[in-house]
Amino acid sequence: MELIAKAQEFEQRKFKFKTTSDRIVAAREAKDLILSLNEIYKKKKDQKIMDLMKRLTAVKQKIEKRLKGVPLNA
Repeated sequence: MELIAKAQEFEQRKFKFKTTSDRIVAAREAKDLILSLNEIYKKKKDQKIMDLMKRLTAVKQKIEKRLKGVPLNA
């Protein structure tokens, strides 16, 4: 289960990004991990995998929220 270990390592990382491209790369990596875990979940139906996917989705949403920035009020 190398993929699960990789996903857990991604989840434990510090998310301090210097550039926008760093955020984009992290969001894409999170998406790839989530989709790969989903394929495993479809076969095994393990609740631990689902919980990991939910936590990764929360991290991904935080990154994407930061990418979008603050909306301008005109």
